[in-house]
Amino acid sequence: MILKCIAVDDEPLALDIIEDYVSKVPFLQLVKRTENAIEALQLVQAGGVDLVFLDIQMPDLTGIQFLKIASGKANYILTTAYSQYALESYDLNVSDYLLKPIAFDRFYKAVEKVHNQMLKAEPVAPAPEPPQIQGIMSAPVQQQVQDFIFVKTEHKIQKIQLDDILYIEGLKDYISIFTKTERIITLQNMKKMEETLPKGDFIRVHKSYIIALDKIESIERSRISIASKIIPIGDTYRDEFFKLIDGKNI
Repeated sequence: MILKCIAVDDEPLALDIIEDYVSKVPFLQLVKRTENAIEALQLVQAGGVDLVFLDIQMPDLTGIQFLKIASGKANYILTTAYSQYALESYDLNVSDYLLKPIAFDRFYKAVEKVHNQMLKAEPVAPAPEPPQIQGIMSAPVQQQVQDFIFVKTEHKIQKIQLDDILYIEGLKDYISIFTKTERIITLQNMKKMEETLPKGDFIRVHKSYIIALDKIESIERSRISIASKIIPIGDTYRDEFFKLIDGKNI
């Protein structure tokens, strides 16, 4: 069994060490290293992550806050230079607690424990399915799709349902997310938000605007109407936008 891992730490050097250690362990695969705790939280909530190496002292979201929001979606090994958080972290069912600087033998012991636990919990393989009768097709397996995102506002981490988003406006140092009921301001750039949102449901139509396709009320020349807001279509984004619109037969 290969464990898919992510490493979350606001110190690049700490991430380098975790990445190096993971590369030496045959049953570990590092799928993401990031200094952005909110990005990591979204990955965990989307599923498919087995193990998270999580720093505690981070500026936007502490490791303890991360654990409480994630609600046990993966296994966690905390990495920190501060031992006073050990008791609280074990109350949140973390797998292990590594004090920096982390020695490789201690790292290996921690990940081996997680690996053994997951092997024991691995379900027995189901019996092979009977052959299909000619002419009858089995139903396709539906892939689970994340239907929300987390963003950091001034005082909290806020969960936003994707279906509630009308459009997003980029300003100088922050972006505004306009939903059916409110405007949410977050310190994040448009490129990062564009990468976070599911393609095909959201599209960037201007350097300052991302829209939800299903919230479009009308399109007139180079202007889109959404909830009484007129949004311009930038020349750079025009061809891709209308190609997507044509594909959806709007």
